[in-house]
Amino acid sequence: MLPLVGGAGNVTSIAHCMTRLRLGIQDRSLVQDQALKAVPGVMGVVEDDTYQVVLGPGTVARVTPEFERLVEETRRRAAGPSAPAASTAATSGAGLAAQGAALKARQRAKNATPFKLFLRRIADIFVPLIPALIGCGIVAGLNGMLTNLGWAPSVVPALTAVAAGFMSLIAVFVGYNTAKGFGGTPVLGGAVAAVIVFPGIAHITAFGRQLSPGQGGVLGALAAALLAVQVEKHCRRLVPAALDVLLTPTLTVLLTGLVTVYGLMYAAGEVSAAIGVFANGLLAHGGAVAGFLLGGLFLPLVMLGLHQALIPIHTTLIEQQGYTVLLPILAMAGAGQVGAAIAVYLRLPRNGPIRATVRSALPAGFLGVGEPLIYGVSLPLGRPFITACLGGAFGGGFVGLFNQLGDTVGSTAIGPSGWALFPLVKGNQGIGVTLAVYALGLVVGYVTGFLATYLFGFSRQMLTELNATADDTAPLVSPAPFTAATPDDTPPDKESVTA
Repeated sequence: MLPLVGGAGNVTSIAHCMTRLRLGIQDRSLVQDQALKAVPGVMGVVEDDTYQVVLGPGTVARVTPEFERLVEETRRRAAGPSAPAASTAATSGAGLAAQGAALKARQRAKNATPFKLFLRRIADIFVPLIPALIGCGIVAGLNGMLTNLGWAPSVVPALTAVAAGFMSLIAVFVGYNTAKGFGGTPVLGGAVAAVIVFPGIAHITAFGRQLSPGQGGVLGALAAALLAVQVEKHCRRLVPAALDVLLTPTLTVLLTGLVTVYGLMYAAGEVSAAIGVFANGLLAHGGAVAGFLLGGLFLPLVMLGLHQALIPIHTTLIEQQGYTVLLPILAMAGAGQVGAAIAVYLRLPRNGPIRATVRSALPAGFLGVGEPLIYGVSLPLGRPFITACLGGAFGGGFVGLFNQLGDTVGSTAIGPSGWALFPLVKGNQGIGVTLAVYALGLVVGYVTGFLATYLFGFSRQMLTELNATADDTAPLVSPAPFTAATPDDTPPDKESVTA
């Protein structure tokens, strides 16, 4: 991959999330998108605030350190700018992939608003915490199973400590990442957030009420760290250089800490409680309708970048209740996507490139990694994206209905989806009932997405064009465009598409 992104000299930063290698690129013109997509193991590329290579869970965690090592070795050997990038390899299915990339680029331009950029920075605070949330969530699930079965009672307290330790201090990590992401000193952000979880806070009264450790949770930590960044920046400008090392951290911790104790903790606590009450009430009284809307709208929310606003809400619910009731419903969007992709595969028996894309992306789709199917298949085709959303709506409505009937289905962590969410599923009933409801919701999403796409996902003209050759290895030329649903509802221009 390194030559195809312009070499080591063209890479300014390297990071990864659950599924993507995220690269800072100096000269975008040196990146060879189509050749990257043809590399075995690469599921797709996405251009956002960073250049993102989709590799899938597990793989990205193994590839990133090797990529970093290779970049460092190349820079040491070259001791200068990298050599020109290698020539672009021939690729299959370039037309459909190009349409997906064009849609993504258009959406990226629309997403470059101050509000959406702010949401993206908020998401960057919580994304690094997801591995710990997953690990502790699975341990908590295992501990609950042992407790219910009465097995290994001597081990249960130790597992409780392992599972709950991170959650009891998550506010500190949020404060640290917030200060780091918004240009402050990370440890000062962690220090002011630590006030929230300090046990001695129980001896303090604010607004006529006694405070409790953890009150305000991650929202309080987020607000405290944001305030700390502003206080620190003002101090850097006003405090004499000779006294900066003493006064700036002292004033930052003191002023922000007092505001946190006597204001932010109470306010954030009220907001957190309201979020919990609203989420539970929404599903308890209108679960089927709410689930239908949430499951059906989640993929468009991802396109618009608005799904990032849900991350603090998920984390707040996990902190309050031990699980988030929203994630299993939103996960149904991925199920609808998988069902739609299978229908696309069956409806296009003579289109080798699209079928190859579906085959390579389906395993990741079943595990909840939907980007390859979204940007490689359904979104460029247009109609299958809409029918995939319909599958997610019916799956979400099914899970929401059971929440309304009293069988709550939640997740103890955020990040995984699809089959990967099974170890993290938790509810107010027995684990067998909760798992069954989630599994049936996936089935509803698969089946509805499949049937909707198979029956309504293609016009006759699309089927004729996309199945226009009997040779699966030959390029397929479509004289008319796909009926793609563009983010701004503007009909796509008529152009030839090579699929």
